[in-house]
Amino acid sequence: MTQSVRQSITDRLKQHILLLDGAYGTLLQSLNLGETDYRGALLADHPCDLKGNHDVLSLTAPDIVADAHRQYLAAGADIVKTNSFTATRLGQAEYQLEDQVLALNAAAARIARAAADEFETPEWPRYVAGIIGPTNRTASLSPDVNDPGYRATSFAELADNYLDAARALMANGADFILIETVFDTLNAKAAVWAVERLS
Repeated sequence: MTQSVRQSITDRLKQHILLLDGAYGTLLQSLNLGETDYRGALLADHPCDLKGNHDVLSLTAPDIVADAHRQYLAAGADIVKTNSFTATRLGQAEYQLEDQVLALNAAAARIARAAADEFETPEWPRYVAGIIGPTNRTASLSPDVNDPGYRATSFAELADNYLDAARALMANGADFILIETVFDTLNAKAAVWAVERLS
Protein backbone atom coordinates (compact mmCIF):
# COMPACT_ATOMS: atom_id res chain seq x y z
CA MET A 1 0.00 0.00 0.00
CA THR A 2 1.45 3.37 -0.96
CA GLN A 3 1.86 6.17 1.55
CA SER A 4 -0.72 8.26 -0.32
CA VAL A 5 -3.30 5.47 0.18
CA ARG A 6 -2.22 4.44 3.68
CA GLN A 7 -4.07 6.29 6.45
CA SER A 8 -1.85 8.98 7.93
CA ILE A 9 -0.34 8.03 11.25
CA THR A 10 -1.83 11.11 12.91
CA ASP A 11 -5.32 10.04 11.82
CA ARG A 12 -4.65 6.47 12.90
CA LEU A 13 -3.52 7.66 16.34
CA LYS A 14 -6.88 9.37 16.82
CA GLN A 15 -8.52 5.94 16.55
CA HIS A 16 -6.04 3.47 18.03
CA ILE A 17 -3.12 3.07 20.37
CA LEU A 18 -0.21 2.11 18.13
CA LEU A 19 2.45 -0.33 19.25
CA LEU A 20 6.11 0.35 18.52
CA ASP A 21 8.40 -2.61 17.94
CA GLY A 22 11.11 -3.68 20.40
CA ALA A 23 14.87 -3.45 20.76
CA TYR A 24 16.85 -4.52 17.71
CA GLY A 25 20.24 -4.50 19.39
CA THR A 26 19.37 -7.23 21.87
CA LEU A 27 17.53 -9.23 19.22
CA LEU A 28 20.51 -9.12 16.85
CA GLN A 29 22.99 -9.84 19.66
CA SER A 30 21.06 -13.00 20.48
CA LEU A 31 21.96 -14.35 17.01
CA ASN A 32 25.66 -14.50 18.00
CA LEU A 33 26.77 -13.14 14.63
CA GLY A 34 30.47 -13.20 13.82
CA GLU A 35 32.74 -10.83 11.95
CA THR A 36 32.07 -12.55 8.62
CA ASP A 37 28.31 -12.07 9.11
CA TYR A 38 28.78 -8.33 9.55
CA ARG A 39 31.14 -8.04 6.58
CA GLY A 40 29.24 -10.20 4.12
CA ALA A 41 30.55 -10.34 0.58
CA LEU A 42 30.15 -6.59 0.13
CA LEU A 43 32.67 -5.60 2.81
CA ALA A 44 34.79 -8.74 2.99
CA ASP A 45 37.99 -6.71 2.54
CA HIS A 46 37.06 -3.76 4.74
CA PRO A 47 40.15 -2.55 6.68
CA CYS A 48 38.66 -2.60 10.19
CA ASP A 49 36.41 -4.81 12.30
CA LEU A 50 32.66 -4.45 11.80
CA LYS A 51 31.32 -6.87 14.40
CA GLY A 52 28.77 -5.12 16.57
CA ASN A 53 27.86 -2.56 13.91
CA HIS A 54 24.24 -3.65 13.57
CA ASP A 55 23.45 -0.94 11.03
CA VAL A 56 25.84 -2.39 8.45
CA LEU A 57 23.72 -5.55 8.36
CA SER A 58 21.21 -3.62 6.25
CA LEU A 59 23.82 -3.77 3.48
CA THR A 60 25.62 -7.03 4.20
CA ALA A 61 22.86 -9.26 5.64
CA PRO A 62 19.49 -7.68 4.74
CA ASP A 63 17.62 -10.95 5.31
CA ILE A 64 18.61 -10.88 8.99
CA VAL A 65 17.28 -7.33 9.36
CA ALA A 66 14.07 -8.16 7.48
CA ASP A 67 13.49 -11.17 9.71
CA ALA A 68 13.86 -8.98 12.80
CA HIS A 69 11.19 -6.63 11.45
CA ARG A 70 8.91 -9.55 10.62
CA GLN A 71 9.19 -10.92 14.15
CA TYR A 72 7.97 -7.65 15.61
CA LEU A 73 5.24 -7.24 13.00
CA ALA A 74 4.03 -10.79 13.61
CA ALA A 75 3.92 -10.00 17.33
CA GLY A 76 1.56 -7.10 16.62
CA ALA A 77 3.73 -4.04 16.10
CA ASP A 78 2.06 -1.20 14.20
CA ILE A 79 5.36 0.64 13.73
CA VAL A 80 8.79 -0.79 12.91
CA LYS A 81 11.98 1.21 13.29
CA THR A 82 14.64 1.34 10.60
CA ASN A 83 17.94 -0.33 11.40
CA SER A 84 19.77 3.00 11.34
CA PHE A 85 20.50 3.91 14.96
CA THR A 86 24.14 4.84 14.25
CA ALA A 87 23.86 5.48 10.51
CA THR A 88 25.40 8.95 10.46
CA ARG A 89 28.90 9.93 9.38
CA LEU A 90 29.78 10.57 13.03
CA GLY A 91 28.28 7.25 14.14
CA GLN A 92 30.02 5.23 11.44
CA ALA A 93 33.42 6.93 11.72
CA GLU A 94 34.75 4.32 14.16
CA TYR A 95 34.05 1.66 11.51
CA GLN A 96 35.48 3.76 8.65
CA LEU A 97 32.13 3.60 6.88
CA GLU A 98 31.34 7.31 6.58
CA ASP A 99 31.06 6.92 2.80
CA GLN A 100 28.32 4.29 3.21
CA VAL A 101 25.94 6.37 5.35
CA LEU A 102 23.45 7.24 2.60
CA ALA A 103 23.41 3.63 1.42
CA LEU A 104 22.95 2.38 5.00
CA ASN A 105 19.94 4.63 5.60
CA ALA A 106 18.40 3.92 2.22
CA ALA A 107 18.76 0.15 2.66
CA ALA A 108 17.42 0.27 6.23
CA ALA A 109 14.32 2.17 5.11
CA ARG A 110 13.67 -0.10 2.11
CA ILE A 111 13.97 -3.25 4.23
CA ALA A 112 11.63 -1.92 6.91
CA ARG A 113 9.12 -0.67 4.33
CA ALA A 114 9.07 -4.02 2.51
CA ALA A 115 8.50 -5.90 5.76
CA ALA A 116 5.75 -3.51 6.84
CA ASP A 117 4.07 -3.84 3.46
CA GLU A 118 4.07 -7.64 3.79
CA PHE A 119 1.95 -7.38 6.93
CA GLU A 120 -0.15 -4.36 6.04
CA THR A 121 -3.84 -4.67 5.19
CA PRO A 122 -6.42 -1.95 4.47
CA GLU A 123 -7.77 -2.48 7.98
CA TRP A 124 -4.36 -2.58 9.65
CA PRO A 125 -1.80 -0.15 8.24
CA ARG A 126 1.82 -0.58 9.30
CA TYR A 127 4.24 2.30 9.59
CA VAL A 128 8.00 2.77 9.34
CA ALA A 129 9.83 5.08 11.74
CA GLY A 130 13.08 6.36 10.28
CA ILE A 131 15.53 6.27 13.16
CA ILE A 132 18.23 8.84 13.79
CA GLY A 133 20.21 8.09 16.91
CA PRO A 134 22.44 10.03 19.26
CA THR A 135 25.90 9.56 17.65
CA ASN A 136 28.80 9.01 20.02
CA ARG A 137 29.61 12.74 20.25
CA THR A 138 28.16 15.41 22.50
CA ALA A 139 27.82 19.06 21.56
CA SER A 140 27.43 20.25 25.17
CA LEU A 141 30.31 18.60 27.00
CA SER A 142 34.01 18.21 26.52
CA PRO A 143 35.37 14.67 26.22
CA ASP A 144 38.65 16.00 27.63
CA VAL A 145 38.60 16.74 31.38
CA ASN A 146 41.74 18.85 30.94
CA ASP A 147 40.05 21.09 28.35
CA PRO A 148 36.44 21.83 29.37
CA GLY A 149 35.93 24.19 26.43
CA TYR A 150 36.76 21.55 23.82
CA ARG A 151 33.97 19.96 21.77
CA ALA A 152 34.36 16.86 19.60
CA THR A 153 31.58 18.06 17.31
CA SER A 154 29.43 21.10 16.65
CA PHE A 155 25.73 21.86 16.31
CA ALA A 156 26.17 22.42 12.57
CA GLU A 157 28.06 19.15 12.06
CA LEU A 158 25.43 17.19 13.97
CA ALA A 159 22.59 18.85 12.08
CA ASP A 160 24.21 18.08 8.72
CA ASN A 161 24.72 14.44 9.77
CA TYR A 162 21.11 14.13 10.87
CA LEU A 163 19.75 15.87 7.77
CA ASP A 164 21.59 13.54 5.38
CA ALA A 165 20.35 10.48 7.26
CA ALA A 166 16.77 11.73 7.52
CA ARG A 167 16.59 12.59 3.81
CA ALA A 168 17.76 9.11 2.83
CA LEU A 169 15.29 7.48 5.23
CA MET A 170 12.30 9.49 4.02
CA ALA A 171 13.21 9.02 0.36
CA ASN A 172 13.24 5.24 0.75
CA GLY A 173 10.06 4.44 2.61
CA ALA A 174 10.03 5.88 6.12
CA ASP A 175 6.71 7.44 7.13
CA PHE A 176 8.23 9.76 9.72
CA ILE A 177 11.48 10.39 11.60
CA LEU A 178 11.98 9.25 15.20
CA ILE A 179 14.80 10.92 17.14
CA GLU A 180 15.89 8.22 19.54
CA THR A 181 17.92 7.87 22.74
CA VAL A 182 19.53 11.30 22.75
CA PHE A 183 21.72 11.89 25.80
CA ASP A 184 22.45 15.57 25.08
CA THR A 185 19.70 18.17 24.65
CA LEU A 186 21.87 20.18 22.23
CA ASN A 187 22.25 17.07 20.07
CA ALA A 188 18.47 16.70 20.23
CA LYS A 189 18.00 20.32 19.12
CA ALA A 190 20.34 19.68 16.17
CA ALA A 191 18.28 16.63 15.21
CA VAL A 192 14.99 18.53 15.47
CA TRP A 193 16.39 21.42 13.44
CA ALA A 194 17.60 18.99 10.77
CA VAL A 195 14.21 17.29 10.54
CA GLU A 196 12.48 20.66 10.24
CA ARG A 197 14.67 21.36 7.20
CA LEU A 198 13.40 18.24 5.39
CA SER A 199 10.57 19.99 3.53
